[in-house]
Amino acid sequence: MPLYEYRCEACGRSEEKLESMSAPEVHACPACGLASGMRRQVSVAGFTLAGGGWYKSAASEPAVSAPETPKSGHGCAAGGCGCPLAG
Repeated sequence: MPLYEYRCEACGRSEEKLESMSAPEVHACPACGLASGMRRQVSVAGFTLAGGGWYKSAASEPAVSAPETPKSGHGCAAGGCGCPLAG
């Protein structure tokens, strides 16, 4: 079961609850008593997938760099830049 974070919109109280995924996203605040005060917050996942597995995609693998092109004209386009290396 996931651990959810809740925060009351009226008094600001926060709490964590270990509940099923089908639990309601809103419940009564135990501090101020507002019936629909406690609302589920968006939070970070509590686990990290590591190693090689089904969840890895081709996009997560290191990119292969393009081969370097020879530097003719020291990077100047036709030597028209006026730098001291041109020419």
